[in-house]
Amino acid sequence: MSGVSGKVVAITGASSGIGEATALELAARGAAVVLGARRTDRLTALAERIRASDGRAEVVPTDVTRRADLERLVATAVERFDRLDVLVGNAGIARTASMTELDVDDWDAMIDVNVRGVLHGIAAALPVFRRQGRGHFVTIVSTSGLKIVPTQAVYAGTKNAVRTLMEALRQESTDGVLRTTSISPGVVSTGLADYIDDPEVREQARRQLQMLGIEPDAVARAVAFAIEQPDDVEIGDITVRPTRQN
Repeated sequence: MSGVSGKVVAITGASSGIGEATALELAARGAAVVLGARRTDRLTALAERIRASDGRAEVVPTDVTRRADLERLVATAVERFDRLDVLVGNAGIARTASMTELDVDDWDAMIDVNVRGVLHGIAAALPVFRRQGRGHFVTIVSTSGLKIVPTQAVYAGTKNAVRTLMEALRQESTDGVLRTTSISPGVVSTGLADYIDDPEVREQARRQLQMLGIEPDAVARAVAFAIEQPDDVEIGDITVRPTRQN
């Protein structure tokens, strides 16, 4: 089943940024999208926007740190559209600080969302994919895991952990049923910097996003490219970054 049209895609972190752009891109190409995030008001507005253009969208309040929420997201896709073709694991948070500051609460939060959130998605969707005889995990990682820099140790660590999980899952699933794709965005114009606690670091990050950041649509198109390949073709890794990013 190649192409995007007609596929059923669940997306975590769909209320803004890359997740929102991905939902709009895939819906415009004919996919049915199941939108998961914590900010249900934004999800509802996004779903209404998609439906206004004759697209198909469902809303499921989703906190990826809760396993039951991912199970409900996947179950809603199956109940509403009879199957789930793709799970886009996009939900993620970034906290930047020197390791010596010992921001253990921030470490825990990144591990819970960025790693456990992905594992919860795998646990929820993998049995469905196996039962159907096909399925695709598309996971948003980061170039922060490719180039290690100060203040991003734990964030980069979580992204590399997910990259490892996806590769191991790929090697365990070479029977043609499952596809895995890891997409590493560079600097993207999103609201990720808004969640940085340190005011000076937050402002610096915002300036970098304004000067260098590509639009989330660029990453959404990469997601669509991976999904639209024939079932026997797997796009394992994609890096999407600004031409001016070092």
